Amino acid sequence: MTRLFLAIWPPEDVIAELISLPRKTQRGVRFIPPDNWHITLRFLGEAQISDVVDAMDDLDLPETVARLGPGVDALDERALIVPVTGLDALAECVNDATRHLGDPPRKRFLGHLTIARIKPNTRMPPAMGAYISTRFSVDEVCLVRSRLHADGARYETVETWPTPSPSTIATPPPFFEA
Repeated sequence: MTRLFLAIWPPEDVIAELISLPRKTQRGVRFIPPDNWHITLRFLGEAQISDVVDAMDDLDLPETVARLGPGVDALDERALIVPVTGLDALAECVNDATRHLGDPPRKRFLGHLTIARIKPNTRMPPAMGAYISTRFSVDEVCLVRSRLHADGARYETVETWPTPSPSTIATPPPFFEA
C-alpha cells in the first residue's frame, strides 16, 4: 500500500504568479516549496497504485478551467491557501470513480492550493489577503505518491490521465472607465 492522492499541478505561469506573493520568513509559518504546489481532487491515503489506475483508466474526464483567487485566504487557521474554483465536476468524476478505494472521500470538495502551513497561535503572514486572480486549462489529472519526511512531503507523479482542453478560455473584457 502506498500513500496516494489525485491532483492537478498548476502550470509554470501560474506558479510564477504565486511565487510573487509575499513570502516573508516568520516563526511558526512554513511555506510550501513551489515544486509541491498542487490542487488535490481526492486524497486516497493508503491504496494500491494498480487499483487506482484501473478505476481511472476508462474515465471520461470533463473539460475544466481552474480559477485561482481572488485572494489568499486561511483554511482552519492552520493553512494559508489560494481558493480554486471550477473543479467541482472534475472532482466529482474522480471521487465517483475511486469512492471504493483508500480513505472515504470528503463530503464536500473545497478546491484550494496550500502555500503555507501555520502553527497554532501564530499570526497570519503578510500574504494573507493578497490579491491573486488567474486561471488555467486543466490538461491532466495526476496520481501522486506522497512520502513523508522530517523536512516535508516529497511527491512523485506515478500516472496521468489527460483531460479534454477547452477550445478557448474566455478572457474577461478589459475594464474601461468612463
